[in-house]
Amino acid sequence: MNVGGPLGSRASALRLVWLVPVFAGFFTPAAIRGQSGASPGDITFTKDIAPILQRSCQPCHRPEGVAPMPLVTYEQVRPWAREMKMRTSLGPKAGVMPPWFVEKDIGIQKFKNDPSLSDEETAKIVKWADSGASRGNPADMPASLNFDDSDNWTIGEPDLVLKSKEVTVPATGPDWWGDVGLIPTGLTEDRYVSAVEVREVNDIPKGGTIKTVGGRYAFHHMTYSSIVPGQRDSASAEETATTWPIHEVGRNADIFPPEAGRLLAANSSLSLTAGHIHPNGRETKAHLEFGFKFFPKGYKPLFRRSTLRLGNGIDIDVKPNQAKQELHAYATLTENTKIIAFEPHLHAPGVRMCLEAIWGHNIQTLNCVGYDHNWVKQYVYEDDAAPLLPKGTIVHLMGFLDTTANNKNPADPRNWAGGGRRSIANMFIDLGYSVALTEEQFQAEMAKRRAKMKSRNDYDIGCPLCWAPPLPAPAAQPAGGQ
Repeated sequence: MNVGGPLGSRASALRLVWLVPVFAGFFTPAAIRGQSGASPGDITFTKDIAPILQRSCQPCHRPEGVAPMPLVTYEQVRPWAREMKMRTSLGPKAGVMPPWFVEKDIGIQKFKNDPSLSDEETAKIVKWADSGASRGNPADMPASLNFDDSDNWTIGEPDLVLKSKEVTVPATGPDWWGDVGLIPTGLTEDRYVSAVEVREVNDIPKGGTIKTVGGRYAFHHMTYSSIVPGQRDSASAEETATTWPIHEVGRNADIFPPEAGRLLAANSSLSLTAGHIHPNGRETKAHLEFGFKFFPKGYKPLFRRSTLRLGNGIDIDVKPNQAKQELHAYATLTENTKIIAFEPHLHAPGVRMCLEAIWGHNIQTLNCVGYDHNWVKQYVYEDDAAPLLPKGTIVHLMGFLDTTANNKNPADPRNWAGGGRRSIANMFIDLGYSVALTEEQFQAEMAKRRAKMKSRNDYDIGCPLCWAPPLPAPAAQPAGGQ
């Protein structure tokens, strides 16, 4: 498969919308003269800043990482002190580092793998930069982290690895969207998946400097599902088909809850229906690898996948040069639902998305998050904080857009735009996922929440019925009764 063609200035601009550099993309090194010593109580690199970088920055900002420059040693970090101060202080909006956009003054605040900085950590970076960015005592420096930059899978050795066909992408050319074909799984029996990881394998040399995250890749994203080809019975086809989390540049592996494994059916194939491939400045051969970890044979999921779908991809109306534009979508739950993950997805004009639950007169804002089209993020709730919503709840999704000069992401904000897959078009969707609960499962989940509450003054955001009286146990039928 070849992806090519002339690349005009407009196509180049559109491609760069997706490939804005991380962290240092807008950076100009600051000439800060660090001090090797510090007075007691001072904020220093070795004692205060290095631990923050190790936890929240170095997974990307390290040698061989996807970020443009490493932030490991004092010599590497000191030139960026003022920019670190600026970028970590932006708040939950485009450009903030680390890229975590959950607004901390509203909604649920318990998520898995949250790299965001506390107010105290942000204040330390500000004070450190403003007071001369001192090194501090070398004895305070934490041991260096050991990063595995080999080709090992982060989920461990997969039970099944599937490879897409190889594509050849020219150094320059227009972006390409389309179907990359089917990959037979080779399975002869149904298996339930506990984790899936997708990675790109290409011939781009490792090491050296890059200007964009996309400079190391040819695939921007891939939307895929598993189907049983030739299955004509619509009911059976729906039962065996599975949608999988979209693959995007920089996305982590997906670990499914023990109660909600996903089916990879016997005789199925992965259907790579919607890929986005882009040139990166050098001719590249690339393919995707899909690694699956299975639950043990005989496993059956406790919870079913929910049918909840939130968003609008049809009648989107994005006006040029206008701030504070809003999009809305509603869905009424037909079954008790536990929301596992929230994943806002807009396109370049998007700046914010909120998720709200309406139960009678009770309106709960579950979360609001900033949005940066260069960093599509998934927010996975901690198990004891995931929203538990009764059937009949109205779920409300709100998107906020800005096509003025304040938003640097749109390639050309002068034009009206509607819905569509390409970067110049728009999307408004929650790509997160949920599970459906029976009434018994729903009551059991709420009982676990109530057991952790000290009194009725404790309030569980996302569980509007947590303090409702538990349902009485069904009365036993007398022997021989009707």
